[in-house]
Amino acid sequence: MRGMPSRVLAVQLSPVHEFRKEPVAEIELVEGYGVRGDAHAGVTVQHLHRVKKDPTAPNLRQVHLIHAELFDDLAELGHTVRPGDLGENVTTTGIDLLALARGTRLTLGEAEVEVTGLRNPCYQIDDFQPGLLKQVLRRHGDGAVERLTGVMAVVTRGGTVRPGDQIRVAVPDGPLVALSPV
Repeated sequence: MRGMPSRVLAVQLSPVHEFRKEPVAEIELVEGYGVRGDAHAGVTVQHLHRVKKDPTAPNLRQVHLIHAELFDDLAELGHTVRPGDLGENVTTTGIDLLALARGTRLTLGEAEVEVTGLRNPCYQIDDFQPGLLKQVLRRHGDGAVERLTGVMAVVTRGGTVRPGDQIRVAVPDGPLVALSPV
């Protein structure tokens, strides 16, 4: 990815809780809330499974970002995945999302988000395409788990995000903390 400009490839949303999100021309990010019109937007947790555990928990999953390079890797393994198919709001290109530190700020068009952690892929991925979960949630011989389905973030500055927008990265001050699932 070195030398490639970091850009927004596509944007998606869904007003209902379903696995996929539909591509749209633009999305509006609302500070402290998420993607206007998306079922996962809110100050408190909106993920249905997490709401059952604690509906008052802060929503650290307001925006889901995934790198399009994953789609290329999955295509080599026989899976066809397009923007929005894995439920992400923002599909990126030219940025290694999984290597970012917690607290990294990404400027996307007019908006800014702060990365909170990794998306933890679930069984619904196999409902979408059988065998896909083991390709995006890998277990290594040493017991380590590698999660490849992008990162979650909160909106720190609202604004419009469109395909083609440049992505700027601001690394947090102090010691860097690796991403973990949120």
